[in-house]
Amino acid sequence: MTRRARAFWLEAPGRGAIREVELPEPVADEVLVRALFSGVSRGTETLVFDGRVPRNQYTAMRAPFQEGDFPGPVKYGYLSVGVVEDGPERLVGRTVFCLHPHQTRYVVPAAAVTPVPAEVPAGRAVLAGTVETAVNALWDAAPLVGDRVTVVGGGMVGCSVAALLARFPGVRVELVDADPARARVAEALGVGFASPGDAAGDRDLVVHASATETGLARSLELLRPEGTVVELSWYGDRRVALPLGEVFHSRRLTLRGSQVGTVSPARATTRTYGDRLALALELLADPALDALVTGESAFTELPSLMPRLASGEVPALCHRIRYDREGTGARS
Repeated sequence: MTRRARAFWLEAPGRGAIREVELPEPVADEVLVRALFSGVSRGTETLVFDGRVPRNQYTAMRAPFQEGDFPGPVKYGYLSVGVVEDGPERLVGRTVFCLHPHQTRYVVPAAAVTPVPAEVPAGRAVLAGTVETAVNALWDAAPLVGDRVTVVGGGMVGCSVAALLARFPGVRVELVDADPARARVAEALGVGFASPGDAAGDRDLVVHASATETGLARSLELLRPEGTVVELSWYGDRRVALPLGEVFHSRRLTLRGSQVGTVSPARATTRTYGDRLALALELLADPALDALVTGESAFTELPSLMPRLASGEVPALCHRIRYDREGTGARS
């Protein structure tokens, strides 16, 4: 008996397809997961879809359960929520999050899934990977009570950072984006909003997540003397120029990178990857984070949806993929 599933593959840059795949029977300490939802991480996944992963980053950019290689064919993605259908008794029937590509069913080690808290809806749990990035960024940034903080870039990562910052006592948060529609998201998250030209200055901390050269330059302009920009954007194969000949040195500004691939040095001795992800899922109990899910499509629509997400025709923060139960576990 062969168990079959369906998976979304990038066949070549700009062209995706759904393939039928065969699943192994789960063995000891493995689980069979039936997908309920997955999320398209628009920034990273559209770079992959367009074939813009630099060759020297092929290893660093691999997803945990990726198959194939860049630029394609490759099965890529890392925001999956499903129900455990087979495996250790403690997990059977549980809703779990897994860093798995878009696929109707899959078999992975039990250690690769994290139970979703009962108070977190499965549809919201697809945000866990991005909220985990925000957690790591704030461990790096270390904001203090009463800080004036700006987040430049109202995409999925930037909005996640802003949402967490809104919970810090006394911290005044402003989300900055060129798209005025992001004001509604900022309001839902409980933070202020401004266009780049109207953004408040003299900030203690700026988190940059717009993945644009102009956004990063504006982030430096918004800092107070000795302030810090934490850079979360990933630019793929693009080069970025910065105005380091203006006030950068005289105001003793700091620019530092943050990346979710490693646990922040500020917590590396006391927190594991699993701890960080579990914390992200706990934080998703806040219904305000539903504002980050801006669209939903059926799994079968992914081949036609991805080009539209990549081009911006379909504007999105997190676009959620819905899986129908029928036809996801056929045997032959």
